[in-house]
Amino acid sequence: MIFASVLCIIFINCNLACADEIHPAPPRQPLGTTTQTTKEPNTKSPYTLVLGVAQDGGYPQAGCKKSCCQGAWADAKNRKHVSCLAIIDPITNERWMIDATPDFREQLRMIDEAVPSKSSPGLSGILLTHAHVGHYAGLIHLGREVLGAKEVPIFVMPRMRQFLETNGPWNQLVELQQVRLRRIASAQEVRLNDRIRVVPFLVPHRDEYSETVGYKIMGPSNVVLFLPDIDKWERWDVAIEDLLKDADVAYLDGTFFDANELPGRDLSEIPHPLIVESIERFKTLPLDERVKVRFIHANHSNPVINPESESAERVRDAGHRFAEQGERVEL
Repeated sequence: MIFASVLCIIFINCNLACADEIHPAPPRQPLGTTTQTTKEPNTKSPYTLVLGVAQDGGYPQAGCKKSCCQGAWADAKNRKHVSCLAIIDPITNERWMIDATPDFREQLRMIDEAVPSKSSPGLSGILLTHAHVGHYAGLIHLGREVLGAKEVPIFVMPRMRQFLETNGPWNQLVELQQVRLRRIASAQEVRLNDRIRVVPFLVPHRDEYSETVGYKIMGPSNVVLFLPDIDKWERWDVAIEDLLKDADVAYLDGTFFDANELPGRDLSEIPHPLIVESIERFKTLPLDERVKVRFIHANHSNPVINPESESAERVRDAGHRFAEQGERVEL
């Protein structure tokens, strides 16, 4: 249906992609946990860089006085940025971000430390997933009050584009040409450069202001999925297992561990796939499929943020991981 072309690996270049012929990538070896921790990095390969792993409010979350955030308030080393992924080509020095979060300042610094840029912000583009506060609010740093950027490409779906063009203060960024909105479409490939391609794909979510997409990121050798926000797996007309088959690493929605985290809250209003549900769903997959899954976008209440927790150990025992801020995956 909406993603049939992706599942068949038949891609149509959208008007943002160049007209060069697309050649299939060479055969890939699965990137399991062992591969990532022992393999010497290829300094010439493009890669993804995890800039944050927390839900929209970050970790610790504003106003939280509960035990889940005490350790992060007490020690800055335990704090986590909002979920965000960079795409970096060290040969061309091109840098992209998927989502612009409230932690944009620190995350741009992380990119600068990985691949310095002579200009500021030095971004080849920002690809947005949707219009929830943790995923676009960082655009405010591009305005004249801060960076005073010039024509930073912002890759947006149709409703996301309309939202930015018709609501302040975002429309001021457009009017002052501090950003340049680049239209993308679900299941249509976008060539970022000669070595990196991305495909956005629609997913069900609370779409009050815009549609929601995940991204399939393709490099010369490997494929990474980035899907930080989605409703329950069964509400999607695509089987996530089918996407895992064609990926090497998959950053998937891990907002909540189980239904006990938010007593008094109606979880039907925030219907993310619980990590325990994902573990149950994936348990029959071969290990080389399960090791691809790295949960991300954890709410401050989610115990997997603490790698020493029983919940984090349960994730590892199932063959999965929780994403680590600063980790790289070669493309």
